[in-house]
Amino acid sequence: MNKLEEYLIFLKSKGFLLGEDAIGFIYFGRAYTNASDEIIVTAIEYTLKLQQSFDGSFFVSLLETFVEHKLTSRKEAIKFIKKNTLFPL
Repeated sequence: MNKLEEYLIFLKSKGFLLGEDAIGFIYFGRAYTNASDEIIVTAIEYTLKLQQSFDGSFFVSLLETFVEHKLTSRKEAIKFIKKNTLFPL
């Protein structure tokens, strides 16, 4: 089991059920960007924190931003968000 699958199971165990459309967006984003599971999980986490629910287009846009800036870890992604004040954290 990879990190992405583990995170989706973790969300489900906490009562946060993602619909088929959300799962589809997540796997589309994974294939489209070829991002690491760590970056994908970070994009999911911040999509949920910032949007209060899963917004597929926001997720893909955030994931594209992470990949475009060659971010490879959760720590780098969070630092990038804070440095560029993309969102109020």
